[in-house]
Amino acid sequence: MQKILLPVVIICIAAFLRLLPHMPNFAPIAAMALFGGVYLDRRFAIALPLVAMIVSDIFLGFSQSTPFVYGCFILTACMGMWLKRHTSVGMVIAASLLSSVLFFLVTNFGYWLTNSLYPRTFAGQMAAYYFALPFFRNTLIGDLFYTGLFFGGYAFAQRFSHLTKPATKHT
Repeated sequence: MQKILLPVVIICIAAFLRLLPHMPNFAPIAAMALFGGVYLDRRFAIALPLVAMIVSDIFLGFSQSTPFVYGCFILTACMGMWLKRHTSVGMVIAASLLSSVLFFLVTNFGYWLTNSLYPRTFAGQMAAYYFALPFFRNTLIGDLFYTGLFFGGYAFAQRFSHLTKPATKHT
């Protein structure tokens, strides 16, 4: 139970942070999925963060692009499950960057596909990507920030909890 409690708390905090005012795309979504994939049991790695997303989206709203966002979210959680066996600072940073690129490519493709703002041509798709670049910058910065916060906070909490455990008596 203790092994799952801290990751669940961090994921709930991440879902709550989505509800607070923030810069566009500077959100804990990918970090929450990556973190859940690494630290939650396989049964909960996708389900719990996805439920947290759905609950926060009840307040934020759903859009035609929501399936693309959730798809990226699921793929990022799967990256986290792979990362569980390959965890290092460098690999966590690389996975965070990869999830940002994945989110940018897939969600902007989804926006282009489901909205009529851009023509359904290659040039229209490229325009959608071009005009989304400022949001991509925020995605990269937010994903790296929250990934560092969640993984670093978890490592700190684990280290701190080992220091405060009572000594066992040997008789």
